[in-house]
Amino acid sequence: MKEKSPEELKDFLLKKGYVRKKLHLTKTNHFEIRASINGVKGSFILDTGASSSCLDFESISRFKLKAKDSEVRAAGAGASDMITQISKKNKVKIGKWKKEKVALILFSLTHVNTALINHNADPVDGIIGADILKKGKAVIDYEKKYLYLKL
Repeated sequence: MKEKSPEELKDFLLKKGYVRKKLHLTKTNHFEIRASINGVKGSFILDTGASSSCLDFESISRFKLKAKDSEVRAAGAGASDMITQISKKNKVKIGKWKKEKVALILFSLTHVNTALINHNADPVDGIIGADILKKGKAVIDYEKKYLYLKL
């Protein structure tokens, strides 16, 4: 079977009802993406290994979040057993793709942003994780640096 070229992948996915959003590779080799939460634009790391999409506690008022305490403890990127809150019923928009009633986890992203700053990369507002990627039936074109999400 002949392999599809990246251009054919784009055409194939667009015909199947996907939209695409450009990804930007950071100095730390992470993909960064622009998205909006509740109508407010922000900068996010795309993290296929993060089970949930997250925002920093400091983002609660900026992104118009209604936060509640959560029993779940967060771990990742060198930190563990972190206190979390949850915000439900959020509107997430990535390019032309949008989803309502999205739950987001809130915790301190200080350790993430400190690491980014230490590597001369810009800090981020949050992380787009596997929960949103699954909802959007995501396809990532690593070579061309595009995220495809199904409308």
